[in-house]
Amino acid sequence: MSRRSAVTAAALALVSALLLPGCSPGEEPRRTPVGPPSAPAASAAPASGSPFWVDPESDAARQVRTYEAEGRAEDARVLRRIAERPVAVWPAGDDPVPEIARAVRGAAAGNRTAVFVAYNIPHRDCGMYSAGGAHDGQAYRDWIEAFASAIGDARAIVVLEPDAVPHVVDGCTPAQYHDERYGLLADAIVRLKRQPGVRVYLDAGNPAWIEDPGKLVEPLRRAGVARADGFALNVSNFQTNEAVRSFGATLSGLLGGVHFTVDTSRNGAGPLPGDRAEAWCNPPGRSLGVPPTDRTGDALIDAYLWIKRPGESDGQCRGGPAAGTWWPDYALGLARRAAS
Repeated sequence: MSRRSAVTAAALALVSALLLPGCSPGEEPRRTPVGPPSAPAASAAPASGSPFWVDPESDAARQVRTYEAEGRAEDARVLRRIAERPVAVWPAGDDPVPEIARAVRGAAAGNRTAVFVAYNIPHRDCGMYSAGGAHDGQAYRDWIEAFASAIGDARAIVVLEPDAVPHVVDGCTPAQYHDERYGLLADAIVRLKRQPGVRVYLDAGNPAWIEDPGKLVEPLRRAGVARADGFALNVSNFQTNEAVRSFGATLSGLLGGVHFTVDTSRNGAGPLPGDRAEAWCNPPGRSLGVPPTDRTGDALIDAYLWIKRPGESDGQCRGGPAAGTWWPDYALGLARRAAS
């Protein structure tokens, strides 16, 4: 997901000429305080202390059962650090309703809040590892309509379109798509907010990607952040809570005090050291971060969330499977390096 460096003018010209959304493959892409620190030594709140829904049929939960059946009791115990904690649901394909309906039912049964990611914007991910998205603007509006309707009156958090605004800012999304994208995001916020229990956070990248928060202000405004509940930071990335909090506080101030959420799913050890190519993509040695909670100790941070599903691949790099595919060995490594 998220790209850190802007493409060169030459690359943009080539992309526009070919009418293909995509960054130069030679560029280094992306990503996605007071309160809990990033370090894995931080005490982990038990799952029962979180207001968010835990999916009993997640890939991690099924993997735990597999390990138990194979007699791998220690691996099963470690992987419960993922399986027993709430992670976001990313409805896939043209019909988001079945996944949303299942999550809403499960959350309602436990009086919990479901967490979703809407990730289907046209020209998604600049044609890179997570390329795809709705065929056109009307298809996207129809998809958002189905998404919102499926939530109904349930309590839910929706993180809206990881990468979509930052890719406009860094130039990866060709200019001919910018106005449409702003309109689609603004309309999506309005539609989602018609559901009484929904809170919406518009993705704003991470501090290692768009380093100057001032560059995000006008794009976020054009995308309708004023009608949302705030913005989301660090989605699918590894920046520390300290770095994200500082960046978020500055951006919040520029936007008049807007609140934000932080993805802490894999930031327990911080980012991969050094300025390495594809540092965002399946980096080795990383760790789970602070478990999901709405008790952040920071008035501007509404929640620490696990938006990226720990153990799902970032893409076919460092031996990983396709983006979004469950990778049990990587999941086990993230969990093993966490303190609890």
